[in-house]
Amino acid sequence: MTIQPDDARQASLGYTAILRRYLGPQWRRVTLLALLLVAGIGLQLAIPQILRAFIDAATSRAAIGQISQLGVVFLGIAVAGQLIAIGEVYVAESLGQATVNELRADLLRHCLGLDLGFHYRRTPGELIERVDGDVANLANFFSRFAVQIVGNAILLIGILALLFGVSRTIGAAISAVTLVAVVVLIRLRDAGVPRMTAARQASAELFGFLEERLVGTEDLRASGAVAHTLRRLAERSEKVFRAERFAAFVSAATGFSANLFLALITVVGLALSGLAFYRREISIGSVYLVFSYTQILSRPLEQMSRQIQDLQRAMASLNRILQLFSTRSQLNPGGRLRFPGGPLSVELENVTFGYSPDELVLRGLCLSLRPGEVLGLLGRTGSGKTTIARLIARFYDPLDGEIRVGGIDLGNASTKEIRKRIGIVTQEIHLFHATVRDNLTLFDPIISDEQIVAVLKDLGLWTWCQSLPGGLNARLSPDGGGLSAGEAQLLAFARVFLRAPGLVILDEASSRLDPATERQIEHALDRLLIGRTAIVIAHRLTTVERAETIAILEGGEIREFGARLDLARDPSSRFARLRRVGLEEVLV
Repeated sequence: MTIQPDDARQASLGYTAILRRYLGPQWRRVTLLALLLVAGIGLQLAIPQILRAFIDAATSRAAIGQISQLGVVFLGIAVAGQLIAIGEVYVAESLGQATVNELRADLLRHCLGLDLGFHYRRTPGELIERVDGDVANLANFFSRFAVQIVGNAILLIGILALLFGVSRTIGAAISAVTLVAVVVLIRLRDAGVPRMTAARQASAELFGFLEERLVGTEDLRASGAVAHTLRRLAERSEKVFRAERFAAFVSAATGFSANLFLALITVVGLALSGLAFYRREISIGSVYLVFSYTQILSRPLEQMSRQIQDLQRAMASLNRILQLFSTRSQLNPGGRLRFPGGPLSVELENVTFGYSPDELVLRGLCLSLRPGEVLGLLGRTGSGKTTIARLIARFYDPLDGEIRVGGIDLGNASTKEIRKRIGIVTQEIHLFHATVRDNLTLFDPIISDEQIVAVLKDLGLWTWCQSLPGGLNARLSPDGGGLSAGEAQLLAFARVFLRAPGLVILDEASSRLDPATERQIEHALDRLLIGRTAIVIAHRLTTVERAETIAILEGGEIREFGARLDLARDPSSRFARLRRVGLEEVLV
């Protein structure tokens, strides 16, 4: 869904599109809710009529049987009204949760499909507030707003029409006051939306700040920055306080105005009906009828007041949701081409890239790998090694040039195909609150336990897995749950090789491994890389000893490229110098 709320008209179209998209499939529940609402309105309008008849019958000393019948009818209507109210709440809540859950899923799917640059520019806490907090504010908007606004409008019209039936003067006077009340409430709604939007944004920024600081607790405490963090928290909390206070003031003004107009309507109704009774134009039952209808008017006005306050919050959240939906990925839409089977070739032709156009990381870089070739990629920190990995995995698109994998331009390959056939392992490993199986398969039910066991045995992790209570069903946590850094790294290797990719990128994947653990995976890598193309980005020379080709980057350009054995035998090559004096001395 592409929605771009650039102005009021586009925003209105965006709201309509949201309602159509998420309420349309729920039309049965919407219809049932509308029917319950209309039935409830009919009963509300009928009760004062029964009471008027009861009062007039009692004051005129009608037969006790007639009065008893009116009492029974009143009791029946009251019970039916309560049952309808219960059904209305149940259907409305079901409708609200169903639509909100679907919206939340779509929004999360949209965020996960955006480029990495988008996620680097925003904290996870801010996105959580968008996907969960803003969406939660729409539950009432979806379940009740449209139906209740229409229902309350019908109720208002019905009451005013019945009041005209009692007295044209009374009906006209109360209609005029009600019309002014509705106009004022709508104006207050328009004034409140920007305030609520500012409050929601301040809240999202606070969540982002808290998430970022809590994740960095260890560093903050080690550097003595706790006091500074608390000061910054106080500043952001003050911003939220001011924004929420202003928004609450506008919201309270809406409720105050509704109560003021309700009191005015009651006074007008009592004054005019009392005068009409004094002139013997209406009965005492009709006086009560007017009073009852002015009190019933409190429900639509109060609900309109609440709905407008909810609408202010909902519109603020909906504006932010529409803005997020309108955010487009910087990656061009992928095509549908599939890579050939087996190991994949890699070609980078005049590739230029920078995370910002003013600061280029790669400049006209050219690189070519044959299917099944293993490349050792070396270079100083910031030379562009990880950037090459991200481009080949298509986390970003190059500013210029072309990247082909398996002879296919990455821009013409489907994203699903890229994720399946190109595997990447980094030194930063993320574990989930989930079982060992789910952490290895990343929740893919197609991968069998037999495949998992085979890979774990190859990596030397099967004994470790068997030692866990529950084996593959043992639950892990993001902090590792007792895993060493090496074991976590081996799990990351297992994730990649379970997908059997044709191209594997190891981005300094062994930098966190101790020598003993590194030796543990040497034999597995030797076998698992057979029949696959591989790019090994390394800090240690031992890691690239299995590479057939070496490329050394410097300043975003390849300074040296050639067969590893040839470069090692050439004493003037950069690679030979690295072997003589050590990788870290030359590159760091």
